[in-house]
Amino acid sequence: MIENRTEDYREQLISLLNAYTPYEASDELSKQKTLDFIASNDVIYGTLNPHGHITASSWLINFIGDSVLMTHHKKLDLWLQLGGHTELNESIQQSAMRETIEESGLKALDFVDAEIFDIDVHEIPLRKNQASHYHYDIRFLIRQTTEEGFTISDESNALKWVKLTEVNRLTNQRSVIRMVEKYLYLNER
Repeated sequence: MIENRTEDYREQLISLLNAYTPYEASDELSKQKTLDFIASNDVIYGTLNPHGHITASSWLINFIGDSVLMTHHKKLDLWLQLGGHTELNESIQQSAMRETIEESGLKALDFVDAEIFDIDVHEIPLRKNQASHYHYDIRFLIRQTTEEGFTISDESNALKWVKLTEVNRLTNQRSVIRMVEKYLYLNER
């Protein structure tokens, strides 16, 4: 039963990727790399594939719409969006929402759109018990629906609501800055 659902979720992800319109050239490259990874690997969800896997993240906007919740990731020592590994028995959206709830403790959340907001492929460096590998990160735009306090998980050094205009003070990661630009562009229209 899980195998059939996993195949359905694979096809759903391919459909979402095909419908996704990249924002810039690096975004287009990540989309193509992700489609190539899916086409050439039987195992794409979870952590069983030692070469890489699909991950799910959220660009979590506060209920006012002017700030994003960022995590200072313990292992990577970077300020990033919330997210993490997928599970075999979840759709990509379910994984993104689960990871967002687990990493923030927030429960009053909703997808702004069920379509992909951003894609990024990045290498995870070698660690003592794990070879370097790639994350094919599928990101969704999620909004906090009421004001509530967050809870810092074991995966974070800190969580912080950051004004969209100040994200570049915490990070120069292009994939994070691109999400700021996309969100602001979408809200200007």
